[in-house]
Amino acid sequence: MAKVTGSDIVAIAWRHVGERYVFGVRVPKDNANWKGPWDCAEFTSWVVFQATGKLFGCVGANPSVANAFTGYWKDDADRLSCGVSVIVARNTPGAFLLRYAVANQPGHVVVSDGKGGTIEAHSTADGVIAGKADGRRWDQGVLPPFIAYEEPSVMEPPESGPGLVLRVKSPPMQGELIKRVQLALTAKGFSPGVVDGSYGPHTAAAVAAFQLSVGLVADGEAGSATRDKLDVRAAEARLRL
Repeated sequence: MAKVTGSDIVAIAWRHVGERYVFGVRVPKDNANWKGPWDCAEFTSWVVFQATGKLFGCVGANPSVANAFTGYWKDDADRLSCGVSVIVARNTPGAFLLRYAVANQPGHVVVSDGKGGTIEAHSTADGVIAGKADGRRWDQGVLPPFIAYEEPSVMEPPESGPGLVLRVKSPPMQGELIKRVQLALTAKGFSPGVVDGSYGPHTAAAVAAFQLSVGLVADGEAGSATRDKLDVRAAEARLRL
């Protein structure tokens, strides 16, 4: 039997563009007829299992009930030593791009099409989409070892970087812009805790809840799209972190 290739991963994922997204939904990885709903990690783990018959990024040995999570994707990438750079994954069809789960927020994981695009269970507003890898923040790429990947012949750089992304770091990100984000969250009914200009776990949780309410990727990070929805972007040019 021929080994599954990265192109096979892309082809399986593509068939589900347009299907529904539900944050935190559990997907039976062994159900070949599943048509959604999805969340990001459940989608990518389902695609891997459908292609290879192996669980990846999951806890539990029973594919019918195994729980997929971006944190488990990182765990498996570390355990199997199959993490790669973001630029390699961006240029490898069927690779995966991973944003880590931090401060109890879920992160994000997508299929790379090898051309700067993605196939991903994105959000409640958009469902499963063909999106872009470029202009977004990623922590690493992942090449599960039971998939045959071709080495990219050309290593195309991303068209653009992610720009400023407010997120949980150590030491914490601080500044007036973060305070504006916290005030905007409070005004919209999402409490970040103390409005102190410091981006900690409470602020990340409030951002994730807000993102869910407006149909964005609920990763708890305040990039440009989230700050647009919070109506704080207009003031950014004159503010500093």
